[in-house]
Amino acid sequence: MTYIDTHTHCTDEAFPGEEQDLFVERALAAGVEKMLLADIGIAEREDMYAAVGRHPGVLYPMLGVHPESVDKDWKKEIDALEAWRDKGPVAIGEIGLDYHYGKEFCEEQKEVLRIQFELAAAWDLPVNIHLRDATDDFFKVLDDCAHLQLRGNLHAFSGSIETFRRIRKYGDWSVGIGGVVTFKKASLPETVRQIPLECILLETDAPYMAPTPLRGTRNESANIPLIAAKIAEVKGVDIETVAAVTTENAKRLFAI
Repeated sequence: MTYIDTHTHCTDEAFPGEEQDLFVERALAAGVEKMLLADIGIAEREDMYAAVGRHPGVLYPMLGVHPESVDKDWKKEIDALEAWRDKGPVAIGEIGLDYHYGKEFCEEQKEVLRIQFELAAAWDLPVNIHLRDATDDFFKVLDDCAHLQLRGNLHAFSGSIETFRRIRKYGDWSVGIGGVVTFKKASLPETVRQIPLECILLETDAPYMAPTPLRGTRNESANIPLIAAKIAEVKGVDIETVAAVTTENAKRLFAI
């Protein structure tokens, strides 16, 4: 059995120095054969690509400006993307909208999202979406960009079945399911039960959102089997099926 972690941050400050390479070793030992690294902006991009260079065929980069990286100097972030275009990004991400800590730069976030949607279409790449407390505005931007015929996934999905059905109206869209599905009081398991396995990707968002029974600790890609096991339980299938189908889903969407 092998898995793909479609959203992780192994170059986060939580993994200093050699911990980045040990992170990869532990993941491989757990059967996680490939990991997609989510970009957040200029601040971490060089470290991310350095890690990708040390682990070719295992780590794959995304390229994008995270909504929390958007401020009055957002144009510098956008302008910096072009230099990395030919360095193998498998998606534009993680991009999106996040109003959780306020709406000071909400208009700038929407503009940056539109621009990156256009880049994804021009570069023929899927998008990896970060969305928090901004669902209505996200779909308004997506409506404005419907002509681009985008494909992608909603990262760290914890929404309703109605939100899933809504995103599917826009085409080839999947949802990334992470540690939240294992949380005791989460409503996500019931939603996952109703989502076709062919539309599900596995992810950790490491170092964040570690699954039960590791909740509250530093998350790692090596924990993907715990998430897969919970999905298998919820959907009444064996874990081998979850591993096989979600791996093929990731390979297809991200062309890896």
